[in-house]
Amino acid sequence: MGISAGARSLRRCAVTLWALLQTLLLSGCQASLFHALNVTSADRGLGVHPDIVFDPELHLALDIYAPRGAHNLPVVVFFYGGSWQDGKRQWYRWMGEALARRGLVVAIPDYRKYPQVRMAGFMSDASHAVEWVHAHAADYGGDPRVLFLMGHSAGAHMAALLATDGRWLEGVGLRPDRLAGFIGLAGPYDFLPLTEPAYVGMFGASPQAQVRSQPVNFVDGDEPPMLLLQRMTDRYVAPKNACSLASRMRAHGEPVEVHLYPGIGHIRLLLSFSYPLRNSSTALDATLRFIHEHEADHQAGSEVSGSMAKGAGVCGRAGSARLSR
Repeated sequence: MGISAGARSLRRCAVTLWALLQTLLLSGCQASLFHALNVTSADRGLGVHPDIVFDPELHLALDIYAPRGAHNLPVVVFFYGGSWQDGKRQWYRWMGEALARRGLVVAIPDYRKYPQVRMAGFMSDASHAVEWVHAHAADYGGDPRVLFLMGHSAGAHMAALLATDGRWLEGVGLRPDRLAGFIGLAGPYDFLPLTEPAYVGMFGASPQAQVRSQPVNFVDGDEPPMLLLQRMTDRYVAPKNACSLASRMRAHGEPVEVHLYPGIGHIRLLLSFSYPLRNSSTALDATLRFIHEHEADHQAGSEVSGSMAKGAGVCGRAGSARLSR
């Protein structure tokens, strides 16, 4: 069967856009990169609620994306990355719209960065954002009982720490085991020792302080189900982070699923959620399937246990991960 002229034109446009995005990425122009992605996005059929202040004292805000007429939909709080030092929620409008178009209510909060604050500061901001979303999700058509945390890179670390170290959510009246799930994209979960001065500055110089920064150290049996998406040869965040967290979850009989992607990079995994690059990985489909599976489990109040990871033994033993495109 031949390829239509329209399909060929669309493919050429996608190739051209990816070349532009690569140029912006390699030049370090993150703001321009995400602006280009936002241009390809559209909010038709969605309710977009920007600049909602969740912490008036610190002037921190979040944006919410939801289908129009939303009612009792799963809720996702997405934390963006940037080495805990960079990024803005407005850069990720395309992510909010991509997930909202698939039947989710999505909140993307800002948080303070290093060196303005250290770990206690940005983790406090993250926990207060989740507290606000839990309290107000129903106002935007979300079901606060079905709340997922999601993040990329440093944002995945923050979301994972909320899902494992109970002190953060307990401080705002919530608990990790009340979350419906955690979805991590190329997150650092087990990254000691720290050698870069900035990381020592934000996480602490003492062994005791650094241990507190590692999500793997807090897995004890009361975590939500986890989906860990990771590039096999990530130059920024080694796959051993996902493998280590998955191993700790399995050791406690908790549900965890790992997808390893051989052909895309640290940023390309994130960008595969965007409209132009959606077919470059199955990460979006895996995320939606995971959410809907655990939405049903969580609403029913059922106990899900055991590893859900399958496939090749890239994480150190057979059955530890699924190789994905």
